[in-house]
Amino acid sequence: MSRWEPNARGRIEQAALELYGERGFEQTTVAEIARRAGLTERTFFRHYADKREVLFGGSTSLERLIVDALVAVPEPVAPIDAVGVALEATAALFQERREQSRRRQAIIAANAELQERELIKLARLSEGLADTLRGRGVPDPAAGLTAEAGIAVFKITFERWLADPGPADFRELVRDSLAQLKAVTAGG
Repeated sequence: MSRWEPNARGRIEQAALELYGERGFEQTTVAEIARRAGLTERTFFRHYADKREVLFGGSTSLERLIVDALVAVPEPVAPIDAVGVALEATAALFQERREQSRRRQAIIAANAELQERELIKLARLSEGLADTLRGRGVPDPAAGLTAEAGIAVFKITFERWLADPGPADFRELVRDSLAQLKAVTAGG
């Protein structure tokens, strides 16, 4: 494979997932990832700051997708329902990446440092949701509570989606998780 072939970023991600799965995250070096991808280390560092970011490189795009979807929800929709609609907007992105998401999550689950990094990324997403809700006129602490509840719905949905052996529909799982949260908070 030539280093001049297109999609260097995708090749790096694929190589990293393979190596992390085969050898473990800690035992895999950037040089090995670059070599497996048919690239140089320099090219690796043009795309990612470090080997952890291969697993989290899409988090900014994910946050932007969710926040943009939240901004687009019409105003009369209740804040928690607006967050639900925004989370549903991720369905198409995830549906096409299910096996890759499963592999990624298994790698993260096996490494405490990566679990911590994931929590930081989720906290940043929660901040983005809360800021957007404030921009929609939702006061504090309701904006923060709604954002955190949305993150809980997202996490539970994602876990359920990955664990389901069948063709689970991410959008439907978001709706179901949100309905269950509402039932729990209503005392049901």
